[in-house]
Amino acid sequence: MSDDFVKPLEGVLVLDFSQFLAGPVAAMRLADLGARVIKIERPKGGDIGRTLAFAGRTADGDTISFHAMNRNKEGITADLKNPDDLARVKELVAQADVIIQNFRPGVMERIGLDYDSVAAINPRIVYGSASGYGDDGPWKDRPGQDLLAQSVSGLPWLSGSADDGPVPVGLSIADHLTSCHIAQGVTALLFRRERTGRGGHAQTSLLEAMLDLQFELLSTRLNDPTVTVTRGGAHSAHAFLSAPYGTYPTADGYLALAMNPIPVIGELLGIDELVALTDPDAWWSQQTEIEALLAAHFATHTTEHWLDILDRADVWCAPVLTLDELVEHDGFAAVRMTQNVVRDAAHTASGADLSLATTRSPIRIDGRILTSETPAPKLGQHNEAVRAEFASGGAGRAANPASSDASAAAAPAPAAAAAVGDGAPGSAEPQPAGVAR
Repeated sequence: MSDDFVKPLEGVLVLDFSQFLAGPVAAMRLADLGARVIKIERPKGGDIGRTLAFAGRTADGDTISFHAMNRNKEGITADLKNPDDLARVKELVAQADVIIQNFRPGVMERIGLDYDSVAAINPRIVYGSASGYGDDGPWKDRPGQDLLAQSVSGLPWLSGSADDGPVPVGLSIADHLTSCHIAQGVTALLFRRERTGRGGHAQTSLLEAMLDLQFELLSTRLNDPTVTVTRGGAHSAHAFLSAPYGTYPTADGYLALAMNPIPVIGELLGIDELVALTDPDAWWSQQTEIEALLAAHFATHTTEHWLDILDRADVWCAPVLTLDELVEHDGFAAVRMTQNVVRDAAHTASGADLSLATTRSPIRIDGRILTSETPAPKLGQHNEAVRAEFASGGAGRAANPASSDASAAAAPAPAAAAAVGDGAPGSAEPQPAGVAR
């Protein structure tokens, strides 16, 4: 394999004005692909993600989640309500390729850093915006937070059983998917700019991400108004799929069964009542009874016992792993999905290096895993270096100097940044997640 590996977005300069969660993760995705990302924060407290702790865990004064979603970036501070700071930021904007922001509609307009204002400074700019519910409509001013976006989208009614209330997804799925859409839109516009010289504005929202996730359900419902959400029994895993689709307790854990013919499952497991159910309509009408038979049978032996039987017959099944089981499993190790980021001793409160394990980009390019040891920045860590590099419109764009692929050491790594002073990038208090006010 050639040693002259170049990441796809090397040479792209990204300004990340966003806060927890969708915007910073979108910018991080671009950094993982080689872009240089400069995170711009208010000086007092910075990104709310520095203190909004997932599971209450912190390291060196910042939350673990902040470290995870802001790795591979440089960090500066700017008070965008201060004319001098704003002027310096606009110098940076003039030299940037991409801006990412997730403030509520109207905030960037009041600051003078909305797309139209920025495009007047830099017509080639690619601008990525994430909001809670779009720029129009009755929800546009509501707090853009993951659980709230899940809720108005109806998603919580798709999980759980008929006896449950709404069951939200237990991770920030709206934020996560929004970050993917923003990164995709920005990358597409960068490609268009290479062909046409024209920048552009990529926009999406938490709500649109949740509606896109439900494309099968919504497409079906929009073309057949009789379609409704009717959840199944305690073991069912899908409101629109019949038995045996679901999860079942075993003697030592749980087993997941996907779409499989009921008579085949009955034959393999020795359950005569299931062997007789040759009519697929019965897999719906007798769903509760089928699930009860399977649950009672699976409970008599271990998960591994049933996997041995079902895997040999190429039945679609899998163990339901706990978090501890996942991280200890050979399958988890095999995909090499983790990396370590290191905050140098010069920038830690303890005076010792801080090494944190986190996930990497899930994308492989030309067979290479993309990794970087560069940690999330301390608040304002790169103020002086950026000011010196970009004073009076100085330096030009270059690749992410922090992005180092362990398997691509020969990749070029020049530097670029911009000058800003101390201050805050927002004109109002941020929301706790997804989209800043």
